[in-house]
Amino acid sequence: MVRRRDLILGLGGAALSGPLRALAQAGGRVYRVGVISPGSNKGPFDAPLVAGLAHHGYEEGRNLEIARRSFKELAELVSSKVDAIVAIGYGPALAAKQETTLPAVVFSAGDPVATGLVSSVAQPGGHLTGISDISVEVTPKRMQLLKEFAPNLRSVAMLWNADDPAMTFRFRASEAGAKALGISVRPLGVRAPADFETAFAEMNGDRPDGILLVSDPLVNLNRKKIFEFATAHRLPAIYEYDFIVRDGGLMSYGLDIDETFDRMAALVDRILKGAKPAELPFEDPTRFRFAINLGAAKAIGAEPSPSLLARADEVVE
Repeated sequence: MVRRRDLILGLGGAALSGPLRALAQAGGRVYRVGVISPGSNKGPFDAPLVAGLAHHGYEEGRNLEIARRSFKELAELVSSKVDAIVAIGYGPALAAKQETTLPAVVFSAGDPVATGLVSSVAQPGGHLTGISDISVEVTPKRMQLLKEFAPNLRSVAMLWNADDPAMTFRFRASEAGAKALGISVRPLGVRAPADFETAFAEMNGDRPDGILLVSDPLVNLNRKKIFEFATAHRLPAIYEYDFIVRDGGLMSYGLDIDETFDRMAALVDRILKGAKPAELPFEDPTRFRFAINLGAAKAIGAEPSPSLLARADEVVE
């Protein structure tokens, strides 16, 4: 059972777009949008993207075709003459920058300036735009929530994909945020599924008080291993996305995925209507959600405080 409230947390908010827009397309044209990610299968962001595009008047099977590919198949996608690309992750975003001049909207690619994707978020100047990363601002909130759940928190293990430059920048921002709150950090970079066992062994040798995951496809695909380890050792863990909490994680604080992909779809819409990505600033996330899983809390022998539960946008029971 899930209890949900839609509240704006943290850095202010942006209301969802108004009523469903009238169709922009004329003459029965079918637009083709390519979606590239680390894998070719539908991931956790596919449904929010489809819903966002539908909200802006684009529906699969009517006036929209979505071609989903691994970013390693980008050449095939380009040759199929898509109108625009949605790139999810740093690897796909870098491929979109280097291997094509097609307009691309990117998500979860880290700080676009720090990673070299664009020279300026306000004036991207190339053929990429999208949603920026604001880990520096958001991490202290995650740490505060984790510390409120576990008041004796003194050290936190951070797991991230060390082969992904964008996630490494995000880890560094998270590390700085934790240290600013007086929390020591155990950096545990992973590069492959087998590395999680090594990370768990290191945590067994020097037990942290909690865990923070920097989410990317590698970490997300191995999240159940982390759930099992955290439960077995009664460690509180916080994640970046609420779908991970629905899947068994303890709690999360991060951007509102539905609202974010509505804005992603709005950028795609503007591009399909003729706007140039070079003139479309990267947008910061503005709406955030806090989710907590009571079953996961019970599994580690803990109970969230009433004040923590009162602030949750979603409580998974």
